[in-house]
Amino acid sequence: MSIRVTVWGENVHEHKNKIVAQIYPLLMHGTIAAALNGNKGITATTVTLQDAEHGLTKEKLAETDVLIWWGHVAHGDVADEIVERVCDAVWGGMGVIFLHSAHFSKPFKRLMGAPCNLYWREAGERERLWVTSRHHPIAAGIPEHFELEYEEMYGEPFGVPEPLETVFISWFAGGEVFRSGLTYKRGAGKIFYFRPGHETYPTYHDANVQRVIANAVKWAYNPEARIADPHDGPNRTVAEALEPIVERGPRLHQDGEAGYR
Repeated sequence: MSIRVTVWGENVHEHKNKIVAQIYPLLMHGTIAAALNGNKGITATTVTLQDAEHGLTKEKLAETDVLIWWGHVAHGDVADEIVERVCDAVWGGMGVIFLHSAHFSKPFKRLMGAPCNLYWREAGERERLWVTSRHHPIAAGIPEHFELEYEEMYGEPFGVPEPLETVFISWFAGGEVFRSGLTYKRGAGKIFYFRPGHETYPTYHDANVQRVIANAVKWAYNPEARIADPHDGPNRTVAEALEPIVERGPRLHQDGEAGYR
């Protein structure tokens, strides 16, 4: 059975910037999905900000094992209702991968509970990514380090909670460093943040970047953890207690008056 991946794309830069359109003729989300579809056991489809309900209907999320999110200039256009729907799906066991500027997306900030701020500079700098967790499955098949000739700089401090694991750290030609591959868990869902991916550079054509994303999909896939309603907290009756107990203490009678047993 294939891992069902939904690649969510903001789909704005590709239609407003000729450089982006030339680099990504399949559009950014289409390029990411096409690379994933080249992996055995992964089936990727795409949705965009402009689709009805941003493409993230209840039905679509229910059939999504791992969601990939790329956004940049239109974070504020994402409806709060959809944000809550996505976060509920993550709490319920759906995996999610946030790419590059998605660090400032509503779902990521909601799941992190933090500002998620950082330093940045767009100057086409060389980025060197170092593997800091050699045996992590997300780093499988990745060399000790690899370089992207042109990228946007992100610099520490990064205003996120302490991650479970730091898989990659980046160094930039201007001297800054950044934790570029971070893992989290929220409820039953696994989260991976991966830094590279500025729209005016061909980052998502890079073989190592494509492999990291495919590895992250496999890592985030957690089918046994899916929960229909993560908010469901049913009453566990006295009869269901592991040890025999008798109700006691103050409680309300059916007529609303307080009493004791």
